[in-house]
Amino acid sequence: MKGTEYYATGRRKESVARVRIRPGNGSIIVNGKPLLEHFKRETLKMIIEQPLERTETMGKFDIVASVEGGGLTGQAGALLLGISRALIQFDADLRPILKSAGFLTRDPREKERKKYGLAGARKRYQFSKR
Repeated sequence: MKGTEYYATGRRKESVARVRIRPGNGSIIVNGKPLLEHFKRETLKMIIEQPLERTETMGKFDIVASVEGGGLTGQAGALLLGISRALIQFDADLRPILKSAGFLTRDPREKERKKYGLAGARKRYQFSKR
């Protein structure tokens, strides 16, 4: 079990997270930095640690992740999905817990494209009668 490593990918909006978990002491490294150095907001840290808390595996795994694209919130969501998927590879019995919490559902919302004749996806140019 010492050299065992579990790999998973998570996505949200434009963000992609590649996650590797291995048995360890609970350190979380994102893009070569500690978790709170990359995600400075405490709420994002809470989002990322939710699957570990729900499955009571906090402090049992070392997590190394690389995230790219999108903003910090999208990256945190991608990381949540990646960690959840990797935990299932570790132990398939955790699936019902993660599924009921909604951590295995990929958020399908994407940015809507800009349409021709409009200022943005839905915003119109100012209307003037004359």
